Amino acid sequence: MIGAASAAIGLSARATPASAQTRHIRVYVEMDVAPEREREMLDTFHNTFVPEAVKHEGYIRVKMLKLRTVVQGTVPKTQTYRFELEYENEDLRQKWANSPGHLRVWPLVERTITSIKTYPVTLYDEV
Repeated sequence: MIGAASAAIGLSARATPASAQTRHIRVYVEMDVAPEREREMLDTFHNTFVPEAVKHEGYIRVKMLKLRTVVQGTVPKTQTYRFELEYENEDLRQKWANSPGHLRVWPLVERTITSIKTYPVTLYDEV
């Protein structure tokens, strides 16, 4: 039986929590989503992608961010969303990226991206 504290923080149906380290990896995907497909993309992200992602070892968090405004510099007008995924390390992220679950759910998000052949995906290490 899961304790009340564990249940309260959502450990029941999720992957093992990340080890207590601070240097994880992050992947950013800059996305152009047509306005008429935004609802589809967000529904798919929240209701299909996230529930699958949280099940995998090394998962820390995933976010979908919508650009509000550019405060300084320039950003292509077509990059309206930023997908952010944090994992314990690259080996575990690769394991997730090649899993049947990811291969099932990412294409559902990806199909809403208008720049499907050219959208940037960047990988960062915390330092």
